[in-house]
Amino acid sequence: MTILDRAIVFATQAHSGAVRKGSGTPYILHPLEAAAIAATLTDDLEVLSAAVLHDVLEDTNTSAETLRAQFGARIAGLVEAETEEKYRALPPAATWRRRKEEAVARLRAHGSRDALIVAMGDKLSNLRSIFQAHQALGPALWTRFHETDPQAHAWYYRQMGELFEPLGAAPAWQEYWRLYHQIWPD
Repeated sequence: MTILDRAIVFATQAHSGAVRKGSGTPYILHPLEAAAIAATLTDDLEVLSAAVLHDVLEDTNTSAETLRAQFGARIAGLVEAETEEKYRALPPAATWRRRKEEAVARLRAHGSRDALIVAMGDKLSNLRSIFQAHQALGPALWTRFHETDPQAHAWYYRQMGELFEPLGAAPAWQEYWRLYHQIWPD
């Protein structure tokens, strides 16, 4: 098996039984979509593996040590660059802005093209889901989230999109901004 094959199996097992917030679709479809988006930007199997694995530290019981042992320092580092600190002792709504500010700062500090590709895959997949739900539910969509203010989400996705500027020639970047402006028209 290639490293990507192993990452897909690992992520599928780690996310087994989990569903996507609001839609109920199997969670694994999100990391697979993130990897498919990343594949439009690179053919580097380690970057694609990181895209598939991008939520295993954040949303499962997988440790950074396990990830590093299974997939090496480069992949683990890319996943860590995309992993939010959840502050589990506090209510998620109370930490939302802090977590998003830290995510933006972490990606800005990491700064590598590979980290941007992994993050782009994740965030564009999220925007696709938000757009579809927005079309179906309208403003009721925002009640699905810990942060219910749509302008807070607009701030976050604008910040991330600006960080993706080095990928500006890519169709994924163009789709990102098209969806952004359809969800939050200026």
